[in-house]
Amino acid sequence: MEIMQVMGRLVCTQRVEGLGHMNLRILRNNKGKQFVAVDPVGAREGNWVFTASGSAARFACPNPATQTDLTIGGIIDFWSPDG
Repeated sequence: MEIMQVMGRLVCTQRVEGLGHMNLRILRNNKGKQFVAVDPVGAREGNWVFTASGSAARFACPNPATQTDLTIGGIIDFWSPDG
């Protein structure tokens, strides 16, 4: 798992069947690298979230057949990125 910040949403009208109608978010890690993640929890821009990656990311989705390797597992309510 990794803590990342939601930078925005990604809209794709054409997708493979395995992604269904899942929301997609652009995330940034602590090194500034950006990622795209499936969002089953409804995170908003600016939220800090924790993520599941690799094969575990599928099991963080309502349907484990979702084709993803990065999924938002939850929205962090209280956390300070500065320690």
